Amino acid sequence: MSGGKLALLSLVALVLILSLWQTAALTRRAALAELRESGQQELSRYVLHLQGQLEKYEFLPGVLATNRSLVELLKSPGDRELNNSLNRYLEVLNRITGASDTYLMDAGGLTIAASNWLSERPFVGRNFSYRPYFKEAMQGRLGRYFALGTTSNKRGYYFAYPVWSDKEILGAVVVKINMAPIERSWADSGAELIVTDPDGVIFITTHPQWRFKTLSPLPDVVHERIRENRRYGDAELTNLAVSFTETLMEGARIMQGGDGLSTKYLVLEKAMPQAGWKVHIIKRLEQIDAQVAQATLFVAIFMIVVLLLIFIWLQRRRRLAEHSQFEKQAKHTLETRVREQTRDITDANIRLTREIEQHRRTERELQRTQNELIQSAKLAVIGQMSTGITHELNQPLAAIRSYADNARALFRRGRGEELEWNLAQISELTERMAQIGSQLKLFARKTSGQSTSVSVEAVVDDSLRLLDSRIRKSGTDVLVNLREKGPLYVTADMVRLEQVLVNLIGNALHAMEQVEKPKIYIDGAPDLAEGTIKISIRDKGPGIPEELIERIFDPFFTTKEEGRGLGLGLSISQRIIEALDGALTADNHPDGGAIFILTLPTSASPED
Repeated sequence: MSGGKLALLSLVALVLILSLWQTAALTRRAALAELRESGQQELSRYVLHLQGQLEKYEFLPGVLATNRSLVELLKSPGDRELNNSLNRYLEVLNRITGASDTYLMDAGGLTIAASNWLSERPFVGRNFSYRPYFKEAMQGRLGRYFALGTTSNKRGYYFAYPVWSDKEILGAVVVKINMAPIERSWADSGAELIVTDPDGVIFITTHPQWRFKTLSPLPDVVHERIRENRRYGDAELTNLAVSFTETLMEGARIMQGGDGLSTKYLVLEKAMPQAGWKVHIIKRLEQIDAQVAQATLFVAIFMIVVLLLIFIWLQRRRRLAEHSQFEKQAKHTLETRVREQTRDITDANIRLTREIEQHRRTERELQRTQNELIQSAKLAVIGQMSTGITHELNQPLAAIRSYADNARALFRRGRGEELEWNLAQISELTERMAQIGSQLKLFARKTSGQSTSVSVEAVVDDSLRLLDSRIRKSGTDVLVNLREKGPLYVTADMVRLEQVLVNLIGNALHAMEQVEKPKIYIDGAPDLAEGTIKISIRDKGPGIPEELIERIFDPFFTTKEEGRGLGLGLSISQRIIEALDGALTADNHPDGGAIFILTLPTSASPED
């Protein structure tokens, strides 16, 4: 290989690599931005829910602190009758409000009345003066604190409020909220969530094995302070072995590794300043990696096809140049010989001139034949590729565009559930496009793919969903009659069968563009004698001209206006059905309009 060709190949390889790298980077950036935006919205909902749960109880200790019975008991702690009455009052109040515990502490931190006074381990008689919420209350302000209960060993959030009498703080009233129900409700949501305290300790999480872990190692002084406050009892506050490999915009980070973590995650966080907490939501990145791989593969295939076409064009030019040079050399040799023998052999010169003329005519015929063969091969390649891409991907792309427009409108209207459904449909369509792409090579080689038991009703519903926007826009009434004799199942490849139905229904819609009240009839019935199921698609259009019915499945034959079709859709559809051991026929219905009949082998229900 010469140095010039080697340099050219190196340049082409470099351009290909750079293009794929740029495609992967742009796709990943766009997908991360979309995932981050949806994650931020979801995170905000969880933060609002958590704030609402705390704010529901925040006012309660302040109201209780004004109760005269609490003040009297703090002044006369030995009054047994008053003490029992207050215990019962706190028990009833605690049951009504749904709090975990409600109790009263004197100025020394000793609990003198509690809602759990009749439980096996009551708070009465216990001293909690070491708790920060008590210290804050004794300083005259609302105390807040999250900790693991030293008596109940349950996680709770504490609100403490001072009890005043004549400008003197006699004690504090405390309301404890159990955080376990909030955690359980989040576990059913399907989201990955953690909540960390001001020191970075995870105390609420949808993964129980992460509880009381930290996202980064804690300094010794923090460990000591937590032990003094008995915030988490005897729990070992070990570090969750994770690493943050990348920081994105708006505080988003990429996390990898750790207990139970085997892949990369997008981590978003939102602060709750009043409680001093941070709420984190964790999103898996497998879907983004799949999108990047699909986009990179598509660009790679496109560039390879372009390079192959360029290579074929260059090879053709080189052959034409060689042939032209050969003609020039042959002509020169022939003329030289003619000039040398002209004087002596006139008759031979005449015969030679005739032979040369015949030879030229033969060469022109050969050249014309060669050009026709090249053009036929070229059209075949272009037909297979463009037809595959156009007919296999055009309908899913149109559906994605329709769902995306709907999603934009639903987002502006705040209709979250419908927006989520639209996005789910887009995800399913992109997966279906990936399946179609993987089948293009098999289809070009006339392979049938893997046939399974397919529900006729399901594949018809999917096909109509893909064409929903066109159906509604044209005002077409689609009448489906498939369950009259029970569920119908055929042996087929669902993606290819759906492609055929989309093509046939799309042709019916096109045929009825000028019809005032367009209708499409889709019927299905089993043929027990032949062991097949016949599916018919009939329109109310003008029908097929009788002289064209026999040519309707010929490649490149079309009745559409110039520029609106290549004449390959029905030919490809017939090849697909024949590859599935079925048949596709066309005719005109006696009541008007065209009717196409699909005949496929019947199959048992997957549940059988």
